[in-house]
Parts: sequence; C-alpha cells; structure tokens
Amino acid sequence: MVDEKKAQKQLFGTNGVRGVSGKDMTPDLVLHIGEALGSMRKGTIAVGRDTRTSGEALASAVKAGLMATGCNVVDVGILPTPALQYIVKLGFDGGAMITASHNPPEYNGVKIIEADGTEMGDEEVVKLEQRLFDRDFSLAPWDRVGSEEAAPHLLGQYIDAIVAQFPAGIGEGITVAVDPGSGPATRTTPAILERLGCRVFTINATLDGTFPGRLPEPTPEGLAPLADLVLSTGAAFGVAHDGDADRAVFIDNKGRYIEENHEFALVARQVCSERKGIVVTPVSSSLLIEDVAAEQGCSVLYTPVGSVYVARKMIELIAGGKAVAFGGEGNGGLIYPNFQFCRDGGMTAATMVAILGTVKRSLSDLVDDLPPYITIKNKIRTRDIPGLLAAVEEHFKNETIDRTDGLRISRGKTWALVRASGTEPLVRATIESDNKEAAEAFNSEILGVTARFTA
Repeated sequence: MVDEKKAQKQLFGTNGVRGVSGKDMTPDLVLHIGEALGSMRKGTIAVGRDTRTSGEALASAVKAGLMATGCNVVDVGILPTPALQYIVKLGFDGGAMITASHNPPEYNGVKIIEADGTEMGDEEVVKLEQRLFDRDFSLAPWDRVGSEEAAPHLLGQYIDAIVAQFPAGIGEGITVAVDPGSGPATRTTPAILERLGCRVFTINATLDGTFPGRLPEPTPEGLAPLADLVLSTGAAFGVAHDGDADRAVFIDNKGRYIEENHEFALVARQVCSERKGIVVTPVSSSLLIEDVAAEQGCSVLYTPVGSVYVARKMIELIAGGKAVAFGGEGNGGLIYPNFQFCRDGGMTAATMVAILGTVKRSLSDLVDDLPPYITIKNKIRTRDIPGLLAAVEEHFKNETIDRTDGLRISRGKTWALVRASGTEPLVRATIESDNKEAAEAFNSEILGVTARFTA
C-alpha cells in the first residue's frame, strides 16, 4: 500500500484546500479544481456547501468545472460534510464540498470526496494538483457537457441513517442544548436528536454565513452562551459543531466544557464495550484512549495526524481481516466504522444521547471518573524546523521514539509529541502525563533543547 504521508501536496492541506475568499480562494481557482476533478472522476458528482457567504459563488464555480469535463452534477445544497460523504457513498462517483470547516468567516475551501465517502487521499490529491498546475483538463465537446440537478432532499437520507443506528426512543427524558454555530448542522443535529426522543433547545440555529453568534471553531469562550442554556434548561448536555459539522464538542450538565480527548475516551469506552477490536487514532491523542481501550479489551494503533489517515488505516485494517472498533481524533472528530469512514458530528451527538440513555449517569460524573492527565501545549516559532526536530531527536535518541508523525517520545505514562505544524511555520510540542511534576519537567527539557532555534 502506498504511504500517503510521503506524497507531497502543495496546495491542499490535511483536509482540503482553504484560503481567504476573493484573495487566495477565488472562483477561478475553484473552477480549475472542478475541471481537474472532473478529468479524473468521470460520472455523476455530488456538490454541497456550508453556510459561508462565498459558498454559492464557489459552488457554482466547481460545478461549472465539473460539467465542462462532461460530468453530471447533483447539487445537494447546504449540509454537513459527513452528510455529503454519506450521500456520495450511496451511489455517486465523487463529491466536492465547499467549506473551510472551523476557519473564520472570510475563509472558504474545497474538500474532495471519493466514491466510497472518504476524503481523497494524498496520492490522488497530488495527481489532481498536477493537473491543476499543468492545466491538464479533459474538457468535453459541446454536445457532451454535463448537466445539473438540484437534490436538497437527499439530506434526509443522512438523518434517517443516523437515527436508524439507535434504539427507538433512546433519548426519551433527555434534554439537550444544541449550538450549530449558524452552520449546516442547523438542518441536521436538532432533527436527529428530536427523532431519538430528546427535548431540544437551540442557540445559533439560523443559517448565516457571517456567523453572528460565534466563530465556526467551537471554543470554551465561544460556547459560554451554550453553557448558560444548558444550565437554564436543565439539559443533560450541550453539543456544538464546527463550520461543517464533522466534529462535535460538548458542555456537561454542570456547564463545563469537555476537553475533546475526554469526549473521545467516553465515546470509545461505550463503543468498545459493544464492539471489540482496534481503536485507530493519531499520535497526538491522549493516553486516555489507550486506558479506556485496554479496559474494554481493545488495542490502539497510531497514525499520522489527520482524519484521512485514520479513516484509510481503518479501511486497510478491515480489508486485511482485522477487527476495528472505533477511530478518531482528540479534537471532537470521531469515526464510526459501522456507519461510515469519516468524522461525523451528528453521529457523535446521537451517540452521546445513547450513552446517557444506557448508563443512566450524568455526563459530569462520567467525565470526572476518567483517569486524570495533565496536558501542556506549546507553539515554538522557528526559521529552522528541520534543525529543531533533528536536535530534539538527537537529545532523546536513547528513549522510546515513535516517528509516525514528528517525534512522539514516551516515558511510561508521560509522553511528548514534537511535530511541524501542517498550517503554520512553527513546531507544536504537546506533553502529557499522569503526574504534574513529570509533565512540567519534560516540558522544560524540550524547551531547553529547542531554545536556540526559536525565532
């Protein structure tokens, strides 16, 4: 199997291509992305978008490029990225999602979806970029250009499919506060939870690409109004989504923001109690995941950072006859292999309802019962990323190092991940331990090694 991590992308990042609308992300660029995609994936392509103000213009551009190469286009309208991915795998030849996910309102971008519902892997993205740079497009003659069809009703298939994953009425007696952040989850998460039997209150539940209530990234500060809603309604929890709703983050019944690795651990514990096998996650994830997996008789396998690597490793393991229980990242992006191989915020919201409906305990109690860990995060700005990483590797050369993505240095229940950022000219250092003093000492040691490289 090709090592996707070695394929060198230039325009696309871990989750598509993004930029400031009208500056980096223009209709002209998106038109050519559509022409490149249509040249590679002939057939019928589904196109969706989030609520950003530039979304309609960019969706029109990608559709024009696709149709110019002879592809037929089905426009499914405003919807979460995982909804488009689910729709694509039901019978399309590919998909294009116009979104910048958690980025600020002025950003937009494109995610490319394969026929199996997964994001396009690095090797194929490199081929798409090469077509884009070379203007190598297979344009159709006048009598073979593609056509367009609007099908916003297909979103209902995604909602139906999630609801069908759970026992009828599992949410009866449970009140939930939902903050879709003015994004596409406005059309899905409240409907999903209501159909599970929940009583639902909402905030920021009007489609609005200016994101007037909060920014698309669901931060503890931005979710303070959601926490207030949880407390005022007596909700069992609050759930919020990022700009394209492939992630979900939670507020517990006491109004506390749940750190995403804690969320991952709680859901993994429940999933692994019912489904045995491997939990697949990036090297950036907390040891909490290993703890709960081992508790339930499951194991953990690490990948490079990025949901596409998690999803494709899960598929690879299953194809090789391995049992895979669960997967995801410590940022609220969780992957359910019995449903689809992508991060799915709507599925995660529904799963939290199922957990509380099954265990009959409060979310705050479940969080407080998790093993305690201390996490320290640093952004190290430097003009010499290779030199810094080489110095760290040399300093810790006699210790256990995982080089899957950057350097993950392990000392029992204390570990550090030092890796180059995929989005900024800096190195990220994450240190975690079950002991505060050990975490602080490890952090100081790493900062000491890197001090001479800082800008």
